[in-house]
Amino acid sequence: MILIADSGSTKTDWCVVEKGKLIQQVSTKGTNPFFQSEEEISNEIATALLPQLTTNAFDAVYFYGAGCGFPDKIAMVHRAIIRHLQVSGDEVEVNTDMLAAARGLCGHEPGIACIMGTGSNSCYYDGKHIGANVSPLGFILGDEGSGACLGKLLVGDILKNQMTPELKEKFLKQFNLEPADIIDRVYRKPFPNRFLAGLSPFLAENLDVPEIRALVKNGFASFLRRNVLQYPDCRELPVHFTGSVAYYYKEILEETAVESGLRIGSIVRTPMEGLVRYHANQ
Repeated sequence: MILIADSGSTKTDWCVVEKGKLIQQVSTKGTNPFFQSEEEISNEIATALLPQLTTNAFDAVYFYGAGCGFPDKIAMVHRAIIRHLQVSGDEVEVNTDMLAAARGLCGHEPGIACIMGTGSNSCYYDGKHIGANVSPLGFILGDEGSGACLGKLLVGDILKNQMTPELKEKFLKQFNLEPADIIDRVYRKPFPNRFLAGLSPFLAENLDVPEIRALVKNGFASFLRRNVLQYPDCRELPVHFTGSVAYYYKEILEETAVESGLRIGSIVRTPMEGLVRYHANQ
């Protein structure tokens, strides 16, 4: 029996798999060791995950998460896991959410895998390993096309009067916000990326507004130009996407990718189904 986790900054999906079959799936808050301490991660496992599981004993645990690309962050998550889960022979692997996307989307075939959720990322995958990765840089310096980045662009345009007064009023009323509240949430409160990503659904609800559609499309074009188009054979290989933004804005994403000369592969809400297949075949 194995436990597979796919964690973004907002949500973590946990799947219990036995003999290649999914037998339980639960969700907890996102885990990101760049923004959370080991104690906070450990507490989330103890209070949110364990009460939902039917067992805490596994043959192996495969954790894929945002922020898990550096040895000290990997070690932090590893310690939090083994503190609460009984794993035979300490078979615990902590990898990046990018590797989860690559394995879940591409399996054992070469391709380009992209994440577009709260944050964004991408890689060239040779069928076994990540061969190239353009650093996402986070929502301040990068994360083009992500929920956080689209939310940031939306807020900037709203507050700088680049949208109509009617749209500005509608936005502030819908989220019960004042301009001062937004500044406080972005610059002073924790997890500003989650806050900004939580505003991005306003874009989906108002895609008939030309300025809104242009904002989303330009965000996707920026993601493709600054990330995907840098990879080898990017126009020959299938380009796969996972994440809530990719999934819910599928039409605009496909349109923008075709205009960039790219060949779309799959667009899925989460790579978990592919990850289950991957580890079952392993």
